[in-house]
Amino acid sequence: MTGLRCMLMRGGTSKGAYFLADDLPADPAARDDLLLRVMGSPDPRQIDGLGGAHPLTSKVAVVARSTDPEADVDYLFLQVAVESPEVADQQNCGNLLAGVGPFAVERGLVPAADGRTSVRIRMLNTGEPAVATFPTPGGAVSYDGSTEISGVPGTAAAVVIEFPGSASPLLPTGHARDKVAGAEVTCVDNGMPVVLIRAADLGVTGYESPAELEADQALAARLHEIRFAAAELMGLGDVSRTSVPKLTLIAPARDGGAVCTRTFIPVRCHTAIGVLGAASVAAGLLIPGNIGEDLHVRGERIRIEHPTGFLDLEIALDEGPYAARTAVVRTARKIFDGTVFPRP
Repeated sequence: MTGLRCMLMRGGTSKGAYFLADDLPADPAARDDLLLRVMGSPDPRQIDGLGGAHPLTSKVAVVARSTDPEADVDYLFLQVAVESPEVADQQNCGNLLAGVGPFAVERGLVPAADGRTSVRIRMLNTGEPAVATFPTPGGAVSYDGSTEISGVPGTAAAVVIEFPGSASPLLPTGHARDKVAGAEVTCVDNGMPVVLIRAADLGVTGYESPAELEADQALAARLHEIRFAAAELMGLGDVSRTSVPKLTLIAPARDGGAVCTRTFIPVRCHTAIGVLGAASVAAGLLIPGNIGEDLHVRGERIRIEHPTGFLDLEIALDEGPYAARTAVVRTARKIFDGTVFPRP
């Protein structure tokens, strides 16, 4: 049995397998076949692999030295389906992104500074840049720290992720509001295509648990209809085999935040919220005329409530509208570093 070098890490509120690009087949089809076997897909339990039987724990990060002089490393995110033999590369993952910098230092792709290290990352899924800064006392990655993030037990070292301003407009349809499949929505993309929908417009409160929302078959059918119609309007084409756009239900905040959210990815309801999805939600709510305008979201620091807590972002917009700056604090932790043996 042939093994494969792998590091399993928790990044933000997700968990995934991190690989050097050189350790995987160069051919995408061969790579994806291998990763399906590594994660144990297709199988709802993923009993014969590393996957945790949920989209949030069936993720892969592929990292290499960058060919771009403006970046240190390239990061390719792959979403491995749980119950079907599919691997998708159409989106970024801002949670696994939190582990990319530490992984790059651990694998010797980037030298560590004595104190804190910043790693410039090119996200290959979209070509967008990010910078991750994290503690490296004595020139070695430290995962110990006092930073707590919602949805993760305990504390760990902070990883500050900053996304520079983007030249892409935030509104892919050109409008702050659109009507798709009979629903009023705001379509926004600040690193992740997201469709904002008022929960009340779909007959729910927006405060239900993920399990309650997933059990609502009428809601699932309605969301499916809206997602396909919105994707066409956003220029995303056929999304039947992809997980974008995300659908986020919004409701008035209940715990001191700016908004309460429930996000679908695209069928399962997220137990928290993705980093880039949250960045798009925050940007969308700052745009005049958006569907959540009555929530009066203001300022550069925005707290987004989700099923297991909250996520804080700093965001500033330029006219257009464009994102001038987006920053978020995450944590990451190495779980194991060793050899994984995929099923034959």
